[in-house]
Parts: sequence; structure tokens; C-alpha cells
Amino acid sequence: MNRRFLCRYMRRDGHEGDGRTQGQDEPIMFGPDDDDGAKIPTQVETLVRGTAIVDAPEYKPLPDLDYLQELLAIQQQGPRSIGFFGTRNMGYMHQQLIEILSYAMVITKNHIFTSGASGTNAAVIRGALRAEKPELLTVILPQSLKKQPPESQELLSKVQNLIEKPQYDHLPLIEASRLCNMDIISKVQQVICFAFHDSRLLMETCQEAKNMRKIVTLFYLD
Repeated sequence: MNRRFLCRYMRRDGHEGDGRTQGQDEPIMFGPDDDDGAKIPTQVETLVRGTAIVDAPEYKPLPDLDYLQELLAIQQQGPRSIGFFGTRNMGYMHQQLIEILSYAMVITKNHIFTSGASGTNAAVIRGALRAEKPELLTVILPQSLKKQPPESQELLSKVQNLIEKPQYDHLPLIEASRLCNMDIISKVQQVICFAFHDSRLLMETCQEAKNMRKIVTLFYLD
């Protein structure tokens, strides 16, 4: 007798809490002995007995779907707090897409948290400001406003909820940014990040968010 198997791939894209299988596709094989006793009737059995008496196999959620269920639960609870992170080095088209995404998140009443750098952060801020709901945008700077580039200061002047960190002015920017990212993560339910594979600080930020059981959506730009 031929033994046929159905091969199904589950995406593990970093939504698990332990991060051990991030970015891997794992094949799960289902064969005649893997159906938990639920027997599919033959055509003859269906004709003789009818379909009404054939019990449908009970659906049992897989453990790997726990994080997806958690995301759905947050969505069902309504608007949520979302932290946006990302690289400064991106093209105009990517910035436009991020701006649209940020705008869409705010008009659906989600509260956006981000920082004040160029690139991703600037696109997020522009999109959120277009939604004309200033109370739903919070920008947390890694250092004081005066430490930001002039072009960033002009955009940040339009932000109603702006939090400065002058106590980190004496630190190297990367260290101040790391502390700032951790602060943002602590305030949100979900993280959306745009990064390259070698964006070390952003990868660390996403891993820390996973360790804190946050929903992490990571977009690679390379």
C-alpha cells in the first residue's frame, strides 16, 4: 500500500519567545499514523453511512502558534502601542512605504512610539503627523534635542509628545540609542523593525523585545 505524506511548512519568523528557530522553515510530516485516530471515510463508506455521522477531527492548536494567537488577542482588544525601529540608511521608496504604514497605524488609533533619527524614524514621524492625531505619537530621543542634527530638529519641533534624555548626553550615541530602544520596548506591546542583516543594534533590540515577550515583526531590507 502506498504511504502518502503531506508536507507542511510552518514559518518561524521570530514570533517565538525563545528565538531559537528564528527565520527557519521546518517541515512537519503527516502520515497515516499522525492523525490522532481521526479516520477519513472512503467513498463507499460515505455513500452507505452518509456524511452526517462522520465526526470531523478535533482541531488542536500547535504550540508554535501560541505567539500568533497572542497577536490576534491583542488585535481583538483594539488599538495597541507599537514601537517602530529601523535603519537610517534606506532609499526614498522604503521611506514612503514606512510613512504610509505609520499613517495607517495612527488613523486606526494605535499609539506609535519611535525615536528621532533620520531614515526609518523620520518616515514614521512624518506618517504619524499626517494622520493629525498628535496624541498618538510619542518620540523618545536617545539624548537631548540639541544633540540631534538640524534637519531632525525641524521635524521634531512638530511633535507634541517629545521625550528628551539629556542624562545620556555624555554617552556615545550607540550606547544612548541602546538605552533609548529598551525604554521604547518597555512601553509597547508590539515592535516593527526595518533593518539589514548586519544591523547589529537593531538585531539586539529585536531579540530583547522577544525576550520580553513582545510581538516582533522584522522586515529585512537586503
